[in-house]
Amino acid sequence: MLRRLHHEQPESFEFTPANLEWAKGQITKYPEGREQSAVIPLLWRAQEQEGWLTKPAIEYVGDMLGMPYIRVLEVATFYFMFQLQPVGSVAHIQVCGTLSCMICGAEDLIAVCKEKIAPNPHEVSADGKFSWEEVECLGACANAPMAQIGKDYYEDLTAENFAKLIDDMAAGQVPLPGPQNGRYAAEPLSGLTSLTEHESGRTQYNASVQRAADIGDTLKRIDGTEVPILTPWVVKGGSKKKQPPKAKAPAKSAVQQAAEAKKAEPKPAAKAPADKTGVQKQQATAKTKAKPVASAKDADTGEVALKKPRTMKAPRKAGADDLKKLKGVGPKLEKMLNDLGFYHYDQIAKWTPEEVAWVDDNLSFKGRIERDGWIEQAKILAEGGETEFSKRAKY
Repeated sequence: MLRRLHHEQPESFEFTPANLEWAKGQITKYPEGREQSAVIPLLWRAQEQEGWLTKPAIEYVGDMLGMPYIRVLEVATFYFMFQLQPVGSVAHIQVCGTLSCMICGAEDLIAVCKEKIAPNPHEVSADGKFSWEEVECLGACANAPMAQIGKDYYEDLTAENFAKLIDDMAAGQVPLPGPQNGRYAAEPLSGLTSLTEHESGRTQYNASVQRAADIGDTLKRIDGTEVPILTPWVVKGGSKKKQPPKAKAPAKSAVQQAAEAKKAEPKPAAKAPADKTGVQKQQATAKTKAKPVASAKDADTGEVALKKPRTMKAPRKAGADDLKKLKGVGPKLEKMLNDLGFYHYDQIAKWTPEEVAWVDDNLSFKGRIERDGWIEQAKILAEGGETEFSKRAKY
C-alpha cells in the first residue's frame, strides 16, 4: 500500500526536554557506529508526543542519528504503527477487525466510530478530538471484540459500552482500560476453573490495567510530565552506568592465520646480481611470462596474500564430479567453480588457506568455503565416502 506524508505539515518539531533526555539515553543502548538502530524508538516517541509522525519530526530524528532523511522516511512509511496524518487530539481509536473480533461484533464497533467520529478511517472528527481506523489482529482474541485506544486495550466491548467510552473521553474523563464487562483478564466468562487458590492474592485489576490505574491518565501524550519512563542505565552527563564487558575476539580465520604465518617467515638474504646465462635466462623468462600472484587486503590484518590453486582446463576423462554434493554449492556455484577450473573433489580437498582466500575472492561468496566446510567434505567425497549432506542431496 502506498503511504505518503500528509499534505499539511507543521513548521517544526523538537522533543520536549524530558523526551530529549530519554532519546539521548536510548541512543546509548547501541554500540558506537550503530546509533542509527535507535531510529524506531525515537520515531515512536516523536509520535507519542505529537500524536502523529510529521515531516519535521522525521527530519529531526534523522539529524539526531546522522541519517539521510530518506532512510528515516523509509522506516516511517514501512511500519503501519506510524501515523502519517493528523489524529484526534484526545484519542486515535484502532478497532480490531480480524476473525475473532469480527465474529463477536467488530462491525458494530466500526458503525459506532462512523456515527460518533467520522464516516471514513483516518478522518478527524468535527471537534478535532477523535479519529479511528480498522486494524489487523491485536492479539486479544479471548476478549473480543476490542480496540486499542492510545496506549491501552479496551476489551469485551459492545456497541453500547463502546459508545459510552467515546462520550466519556469527549467529556474529559479517562475510562479504565481492560475488559469492560467485569472480567479480570482472559479467564472464561463463566469464572475461573483452575488456579482458584490464587484468587485472593491478586491485585484489583490485571497487571496491565493496574499499571494504567496507577499512572492515572492513559490517554495523555508522552511529553515527559507524566510518571517518567526514563533510562536507568544512564547517569547524569549521558554516560552509561556500567560498560558492558568487551566481546571476546572471534576465532581467527584460515586467511588471517595464513597472513600471520607469512609475516613470521624469515626474509631471504639479498643476493648479488649475476649475469643471466643458460638456465638463469630461461628462469628469468619464465618469471616474466608468469602472471603475478593476486593480492588483497583483509580488514583485520591489513595484508593477506592470495594464492591461485592449480586449475584444470577441462575435467578428466571420467567426467567432472558433482560438486553440488558439497553443502553450500548449488548449480550456480558449481558453474562458477567449473569456470575457474575446478571440477573434482580432490582439487578442492588440497586447497591451502591462501588458496581458499583466492577462491573466496573470485567467487564473491566470502567465508562460505570455511563456513560450510567444503574442504572437509571434499576429502571424504574424494575417497569415495559420503557426507550427511551428500546422502540427502538430489539434483
